[in-house]
Amino acid sequence: MIAVERIAGLGILTDLGRPGYARWGVTPSGAFDVGAHLAANAVLGNAPGAATIEQLLGPLVLRARRACVLAVTGAEGDVLVDALAVASGRPFTLLPGRALTIGAPREGLRRYVAVRGGFDVPRVLGSRSRDTLAGLGPAPLAVGDVLAVGQEVAGPLRPPPGTDLGGAVGRGGTDAAVALDVRPGPRPEMFVQGAFEALAEHVFTVSQESDRVAVRLLGAAPDRAGAAELPSEGLVPGAVQVPPSGSPVVMGPDHPLTGGYPVLAVLTRDALDRLAQLRPGTRVRLVPRPT
Repeated sequence: MIAVERIAGLGILTDLGRPGYARWGVTPSGAFDVGAHLAANAVLGNAPGAATIEQLLGPLVLRARRACVLAVTGAEGDVLVDALAVASGRPFTLLPGRALTIGAPREGLRRYVAVRGGFDVPRVLGSRSRDTLAGLGPAPLAVGDVLAVGQEVAGPLRPPPGTDLGGAVGRGGTDAAVALDVRPGPRPEMFVQGAFEALAEHVFTVSQESDRVAVRLLGAAPDRAGAAELPSEGLVPGAVQVPPSGSPVVMGPDHPLTGGYPVLAVLTRDALDRLAQLRPGTRVRLVPRPT
């Protein structure tokens, strides 16, 4: 059992989501930085879908009521057991009564906390993920919550060799733009000829208007072919919509299932992980890749 003693920012339980329910109006949701979620579970020998904590900013303070083994991945920042620093991306033991402090990240946005066996909360439609748009799944973490530890162990502890194992941390705050690979979208006819290839010439800035639903990029995308809108059609995580303003909107894991703005490009899985860690003000380039 692990108790939440302090939390700042949004802390939610997450896993690999609930795919397959779109026909009933339910988005997949799941971890935003999937790579960091998988890495945390991998070093603990957990099943890939074991629930982790996704912590936006922070800090987060947890206290063990029973001995447990944990790992923290994702954004860079301090990880302390009482006053002792422990390495990110590596398993460590938290003894009863000891406090784990996940400091606010120095770089990136989201950190992932895994416990050997996974966090055990009731599943909703097969998933322990919080869908922030629909309000499905466990409520966001709050002081006083006590989390049970599950039994989703798939193998032995597997500490990574060499460097610490984290997630796709985006490094903002410099003049260099973060490169995000994209594939062509499904509606090239809605844009001027060569619009997808022309993305490489544009630099965007991550807006404050960003969350798990979508990330707005400030700056003009290549021109649309006209002002006409589409009937609403399906969206996927990483879809880059271009509204009439011209500033792209990238769908996150809790995205609406449909939308009427044309999609110029779709982020690759690795690029979506990087996007999850980009702070407002970070400069980005969308780098076209062939299908």
